[in-house]
Parts: sequence; structure tokens; C-alpha cells
Amino acid sequence: QVQLVESGGGSVQAGGSLRLSCAASGYTISSNCMGWFRQAPGKEREGVALISRGSTYYVDSVKGRFTISQDNAKNTMYLQMNSLKPEDTAMYYCAAARGVYWLCGGGPLTLASGGPAGQGTQVTVSS
Repeated sequence: QVQLVESGGGSVQAGGSLRLSCAASGYTISSNCMGWFRQAPGKEREGVALISRGSTYYVDSVKGRFTISQDNAKNTMYLQMNSLKPEDTAMYYCAAARGVYWLCGGGPLTLASGGPAGQGTQVTVSS
């Protein structure tokens, strides 16, 4: 059974840090394009970061603050979030991703149709 499980969300003050984890089972993240997405209340889902075979991509709003990585031995993906801002408040999801790089299909960062996605972990940043 394919499963992605996020953890690490929480409430922090602006300027703080959190590290999100995405543990995969039944699905090898190192062999696939993977991404972090977020959705705030009343807003559309936004692709935040992608990782594919060591190459990474970030949406402009998080560049220099967020770092996506993966531990192949643990089959786990991470999102280190530093210098958090109130506008980073959202539900964060890990999922199979599509876009950006040729190997991932090119184009904008989106969810991979039919690919696995987690249930999400809430991040709340207070000012």
C-alpha cells in the first residue's frame, strides 16, 4: 500500500523554523519527482518545492528560506523551513510532483496526476 505521511508541523512565531518530514511506504521517493505543496484557507494550492535526483526547485517566495532534501535510506523527504513568515501559514502536503525539470515533465510545478499525496501537516506562523 502506497502511503505518504507528513509530520513536523506546528505553531511558531515569525522568524522561527520548522522541519517537515514525509515518510513514504510502498513508494520509492528517490525514483520519483517529489514535491511539497501548501494550501492556505481561501487560497489555491501552491507548489513550494520539488526534488528530483538531487536537483531542487523552489517557488520564489521561499527561495533562500526553505530547503528540500531526502534521505534515501529512510525513504523520507524533508522541508527545512527557516525565517518563517505569517504568509507561510498553510496546510503543507508532500506528494508526487510534476513539472520544472524535463525528467519531471516540465512546465509549472503541480501534483502528479494519480500520484500519491499525504494528508498534510498544519504550519501556523504568528507575527
